[in-house]
Amino acid sequence: MPAFADSAATALRLLAGGDAVLLSIVARSLAVSGLACVVACGLGLLLGARLAVVRFAGRGALLALLNTLLALPSVVVGLVVYLLLSRSGPLGSLGWLFSFKAMVLAQAVLVLPVCVALTRQVVEDADRAHGEQLRSLGAGNTLRSLLLAWDERYALLTVLLVCFGRAVSEVGAVMIVGGNIDGFTRVMTTAIALETSKGDLPLALALGMVLLGVVLLLNAGIAAVARWRGAAGDRAAAVATGAPA
Repeated sequence: MPAFADSAATALRLLAGGDAVLLSIVARSLAVSGLACVVACGLGLLLGARLAVVRFAGRGALLALLNTLLALPSVVVGLVVYLLLSRSGPLGSLGWLFSFKAMVLAQAVLVLPVCVALTRQVVEDADRAHGEQLRSLGAGNTLRSLLLAWDERYALLTVLLVCFGRAVSEVGAVMIVGGNIDGFTRVMTTAIALETSKGDLPLALALGMVLLGVVLLLNAGIAAVARWRGAAGDRAAAVATGAPA
């Protein structure tokens, strides 16, 4: 217990003093996850919204595959991306293996099915409620998907926060494709694993506190979006009924 208390006190001093190594790892981790979410969610929102409104042969099988990918282990994603980026792989000429770009790619691949599946569910629920009205006005599938996605923007903002939380907390994929190189590809989760194995508990604890704080902020953001969405809905209902907002 005293050893834990000493490590925790040292970790707090590292945080309070703005340790350069700690800050560089945190900044790199947030940059990797943020960029991966921009890439994956930019594509995932469009694919998910489109998939929600179109009907085609094999759609059920595609949705089953998509839901299966939600539980895809990060180490499997890391292995696939590693094979793609290795010298003998189809993308080996890019020279991305053990680099920042490789970690972004791995996390984007990991987050993409999450974004597509959640977006599809949100927009499909909205389509059941309002899609018939849009179809009667002559809106095609593409326009309808975009309008419904915009109408559900508060829910989709929650999807984005969930995707970032998934990216920033994963360890397997970035460990495999990034190599956990000090000063180049070391992020919070891989650094925690390494420093714990080395016995450097203060730095591992400090990084764990930061990661826990990031997750806490994401959860607070999701709750705030939910309240904001509810308040917006109440105001819209009040306007529609002529009651005071």
